[in-house]
Amino acid sequence: MPIYEYECKACGHRLEKLQKVSAAALTDCPRCERAELSRLVSAAGFRLAGGGWYETDFKSGQKRNLAGEGGAPPSTSTETGGKTPA
Repeated sequence: MPIYEYECKACGHRLEKLQKVSAAALTDCPRCERAELSRLVSAAGFRLAGGGWYETDFKSGQKRNLAGEGGAPPSTSTETGGKTPA
């Protein structure tokens, strides 16, 4: 369910309300009790992070970072000179 922002045209009070998409918009201001609320347009607040559909479906070539495709470069081994690590 999205969070909608409202502002009262009469008193300037602003509020946020968690509502269903299908729910009717609020009209009455809780502060001044007048039917002057209007819904504001605001930016969506989500972030694409981690693996998932964005990683697998919308990136291509070298930009892909899929698990199990050998994403890490192979490590090079060095001689220890017969010494064992402590």
